Amino acid sequence: MVEKSDRAPLLDWEEVPPAEKPVPTPVQEKDVKGPSPANSRAIDTSLSSRSTIPTPAEWDAQCPDKDDHTPASGQGEVPHDIMVKWEEKDPIVAVFVVTFDTRSGNMLEWCLPEDMNLEGVEFKAMASGSHRVSSDFIYFRKGGYFGLACFANMAVDSVVERGARMKSVGILSTSYTLLYRYMSFLEHQVRLQLKTPGQYSPLEAFFEDKRSVLPPDGESVVTACPGSAWGAALNHCMHPEMKITHPAGCMSQFIQFFGEQIMVLWKLALLRRRILIFSPPPVGVVCYRVYCCCCLANVSIPGVGVAVPEFRPFFYVNVADIDTLDTELSYVACTTEKIFEEKRDLYDVYVDNQNVRTTRESLKPLLRLSAADREKYRKLTEQRQMLLYSQEENGDCVSSEEDHFILFFLEQNNRIFQTLSEVAGRPEPILTQESVRAMGLDPHGDRLFLLHLLETYGYDSLLVTEHPCCS
Repeated sequence: MVEKSDRAPLLDWEEVPPAEKPVPTPVQEKDVKGPSPANSRAIDTSLSSRSTIPTPAEWDAQCPDKDDHTPASGQGEVPHDIMVKWEEKDPIVAVFVVTFDTRSGNMLEWCLPEDMNLEGVEFKAMASGSHRVSSDFIYFRKGGYFGLACFANMAVDSVVERGARMKSVGILSTSYTLLYRYMSFLEHQVRLQLKTPGQYSPLEAFFEDKRSVLPPDGESVVTACPGSAWGAALNHCMHPEMKITHPAGCMSQFIQFFGEQIMVLWKLALLRRRILIFSPPPVGVVCYRVYCCCCLANVSIPGVGVAVPEFRPFFYVNVADIDTLDTELSYVACTTEKIFEEKRDLYDVYVDNQNVRTTRESLKPLLRLSAADREKYRKLTEQRQMLLYSQEENGDCVSSEEDHFILFFLEQNNRIFQTLSEVAGRPEPILTQESVRAMGLDPHGDRLFLLHLLETYGYDSLLVTEHPCCS
């Protein structure tokens, strides 16, 4: 039985481009440019309110100052070359079509450039179990690149195709932060491929317009936001031009889905643990959760975390990624393949639906919520209600749930590391119960988390024999 994707509630702003204009021009691209994060609209989880949601053009009219990213007083300026590099042209390096053949399985049907090494992309762009859904979208990694593919399943009167035609149309880029721009285009193209297979002209024109020429050494490949751009460049760097079609756009649903468990995921993300999320198709919404996990670990204090493994999103992974994941020290990914649950050496934490578990004895105590965790979650939900009330009563188009959630954890993380840095700089670097509470932590309930944190980030000088918070 084919199930309908649960993606619709997350994409309230999305507009499918008209058939006669499948390829966005530079002018069109400017017109559909989403609002900056500081002004992006809060997500409405009610399907009944979809008819009242403004279009991108209407939103631009409501928020004329959406492109004002002037750093606040005291934040300092971000070097111009960093910002220019982050906002430069969309680096599309490949476009492709994947099809399902009843005899051969997943196959790469067509691609540009023709000499691009896309081995294995046919299994990333069409997730295992996709035949059970009518449509889906998938974020993934392919070597040093990131990809986005839109999948569709259409019933056909064909014995050869066994009554169903399945295809995916996707792109590869040097960064995942701008892939959302092409979601509607890819969805339209995959439907076109299902109805009229072999019509590649729009994809050829798209690639010609958006293609990126990479240097031989591949130095332009961007896998994460430049660390020096954090803080002052929050709007540009943490979740650029956020729209509902961009992974960061579902932070509110992410937290509502996990509830208090979000505090457990926050700690594990901050500790740079390997997190694997399992879910049957559709996988698109789970790719969103991958990105949201990464947002929990943001820190904007210069120098913090430079010596720890980078917490990178792998998005969708399958059995072909086992060797790659085996070498990773820190990551967050999702899969539809249950076999991963048995590969316990590949992950530290396994998330199945809302069940967060681990086989690592040292991490099991971290799955229990402390009093401080519950208090933080209470404040988070309380502030969210106040924000929603302000938006409803005052028509506030400046504040957004997404900014609120991301900044909440950014400030919490900064608070922890600012306190640790201050204590480490004292003649007697001893953590007291007072300093632990200043971090927003529970001196007793967060004891093990704090010890893991000190070890992970190299605050060895703070591990003294008579540790007031750890006795």
